Amino acid sequence: MIASVTINEKSFGHKVLYQDLTLQLQAKEKVGVIGRNGTGKTTLFNLMTGLDKDFDGELDFKKNLIIISSRQEHTEHEDTPVLAYILDDLPQYASLKHIMDTYPVTMGSNAHKIHKYSEALEQFSTLGYFMVEEEIIRSLEAYGLNEAQINSMIGNLSGGQKRFVELVKVQHAKADLALIDEPTNHMDYIAKERFLEWFGSAQEAVVVITHDRDVLNRVDRIVEIRDGRAISFPGNYDAYLRINTSKITSEVNEFEVTQRRIINLKDDLVRFRRLKERARDPGTIHRFKSLEERTKKELSQLQQLEKPSFWIDKESVQGLNTKMSAAYEEHKTRNIKIRARATESTSNRLLIEATKLSLGYGETALFTDMNFQLREGDRMRLHGRNGAGKTTLVKAILAQSRGEKPESRVLGGHIVTENEIKIGNYEQEIASKLLSVTLGTAIEQIYLAKDIKINDQKIKQLLSDYLFNPATDGAMPLKLLSGGQKARFQLISMLADDPMVLILDEPTNHLDLPSIEEMEQALKQYHGAILYISHDTYFVKNIGGTEVKIIN
Repeated sequence: MIASVTINEKSFGHKVLYQDLTLQLQAKEKVGVIGRNGTGKTTLFNLMTGLDKDFDGELDFKKNLIIISSRQEHTEHEDTPVLAYILDDLPQYASLKHIMDTYPVTMGSNAHKIHKYSEALEQFSTLGYFMVEEEIIRSLEAYGLNEAQINSMIGNLSGGQKRFVELVKVQHAKADLALIDEPTNHMDYIAKERFLEWFGSAQEAVVVITHDRDVLNRVDRIVEIRDGRAISFPGNYDAYLRINTSKITSEVNEFEVTQRRIINLKDDLVRFRRLKERARDPGTIHRFKSLEERTKKELSQLQQLEKPSFWIDKESVQGLNTKMSAAYEEHKTRNIKIRARATESTSNRLLIEATKLSLGYGETALFTDMNFQLREGDRMRLHGRNGAGKTTLVKAILAQSRGEKPESRVLGGHIVTENEIKIGNYEQEIASKLLSVTLGTAIEQIYLAKDIKINDQKIKQLLSDYLFNPATDGAMPLKLLSGGQKARFQLISMLADDPMVLILDEPTNHLDLPSIEEMEQALKQYHGAILYISHDTYFVKNIGGTEVKIIN
């Protein structure tokens, strides 16, 4: 064992996040951490790296254990060059390099310094740092960063590019334990395959927070953060689904037994009180009073038990017997409610068409001679590397639908959209003008911008449908929401005006497994057209449709 985590309690204000959470990690094992949005997955990493010390518990690490983790925020590093940023975070790199650069000038015949210098040279070589700069550059290129981006400052990179920088840093750290948060968000299929290859061959223990089912199917173990605890499931994602189904059905049975016991205890309590009141013999009165007190105590203990979180994937639910299926549906944990266009149309209208389309910037084309037609009810996937022009094409379609000039140049061919077409767009980044307002105000502005009436009651209903607290979350600044919460806001925005076309850019990023499943289910029933970008092979299989490959 290389690490043991015991958290007796971790709270934020009045909210208890963990209670009696334990986690042990073994050398070289690959662990996927999952859990509903808000259960504290990132907080667990912060505790393990020492960023958060406000908890009751104990962390026990193997002596001299080297931990490397991906950083989520780069505010303090915006002006740091990419290569220098990675090198500075590599274990011992900066200290060893300092000795190697300064000691030859100052050590003279000092035996102690000569010894330290020799040790530094040997350690630098053992860690493979003499060639590490060239290796880092090759790794960054493999993730799709060009020379200008590699030589740029961290602050000039996009969110996705910063994520690639973090992965390259982790991969070259040669640590004992790597902690990575949502590694495959923003990745194209080539970069994702590169990551999965490294993940499978990594010699260090790797713990990833992810709901990417492709990654979860490559792990040795899944740890689910649920109801304040860490529940371990041996095996990969497919094994998790099987074990989870068995575990949850047992818990549902136990919960129903408890609920029946509560009903019986309430009946017993009334009966013992009546018998006590009717009794005349002091011994009999004492006996019924004792039974009443004992019953009241047991009832109080059972009523204080919190209802467990119940989730089973829809495919496994279909395999349950009728009685258990009904019990699960009654007690399952609430999920998001996606209200998408579900009225089937017999129309086969042409909604979007591209003919010999070439788009680019200046005189340089990102792609040429693209042809496709998107009709009502169609499903179409845009497939290609990052930078091939997928997002540029989406922006051009949206500009055409609004009668605006696109940011890119049409170098050949044309795009046509149906007149007054309503397009719901799920973007990776929320418009900066919305980040400064509260969640409730942002929803109101989204609706008003689309000329849709909105009131406080409707806003609270939307908040409830998407698992926000209607009483408090509307006042939260949008910029302070978690990645999963922002993703749910994007769904609200996309579906606001009952669009005829949905355009989805990596919609499974940041969503937890139940929310991904609910979205997939809603999209299957959606009767408009869908144009989507996704490198989640499970999502692609579930949504289907034709594929348009963008090659530059």
